[in-house]
Amino acid sequence: MTPYYDAAVAIRKALPQRDAKIALVLGSGLGDVADAVEDSASVSFADIPGFPKPSVDGHHGKLVHGTLSGRKIFVLQGRAHAYEGHPLSDVVLPVRAMEALGVETLILTNAAGSLREDMAPGSLMMLTDHINWSGANPLTGPNDATLGPRFFDMTTAYDTALHAALMRSAKAENVVLHEGVYLWALGPNFETPAEIRAFRILGADAVGMSTVPEVLAARHAGLKIAAISGITNFGAGMVANEILDHAHTLAQGATIAESMTKLLLHFLKDPVHD
Repeated sequence: MTPYYDAAVAIRKALPQRDAKIALVLGSGLGDVADAVEDSASVSFADIPGFPKPSVDGHHGKLVHGTLSGRKIFVLQGRAHAYEGHPLSDVVLPVRAMEALGVETLILTNAAGSLREDMAPGSLMMLTDHINWSGANPLTGPNDATLGPRFFDMTTAYDTALHAALMRSAKAENVVLHEGVYLWALGPNFETPAEIRAFRILGADAVGMSTVPEVLAARHAGLKIAAISGITNFGAGMVANEILDHAHTLAQGATIAESMTKLLLHFLKDPVHD
């Protein structure tokens, strides 16, 4: 058996008769979104074989099952990152376990820095595309053909029907939802002002240290993907004398959680999920 299959078996035992077609990953400072889950049951990542244990503040390391807006859902409170020293195959193992459990749609959230003056901290940005600046890929090495093909298309990595549904939900809930390109930087340091200037020239709208590995693994396995960044800060050098730190990210994440929850609750009601 594969590590992700072993993880799926353990989740089945810990959460019997708990199925879902949708999974939601909560990024830095957004873990409290899981408080809206009804009829919930949970299991710690530490009790799921192969699941990497997050070591970063704001990532609870817990898998929750329940209902949101009447839909059954798995909610991953937190994620592991490559900069913590985890191999990328471990970073994406939870995504592969979700697919093994029957999940068809993956909703990803993250905390990110804005590269646009018109997208201030506290904003939400829906990902329309991404740039993998890290030079790393969780699919490097032998291909697992039971998951997907060796080579696969990334033209529409972010599902267009889910994109439209998110825009409908944002309008209905009066939530400002920007659209843009997310750049994955490996971290753990924040970027330099020179890097931020370069990323803006490349066409990136936001920068962060996660999400792209999960998108690659999910697309490889044929899952539909939507992703939303909670904008916690402007990129380095965009605001004079501003010093970036993780405490600021967590504080902004807490304020963003309210609008993120409102958006997601409406989004999950959309017929696109039927």
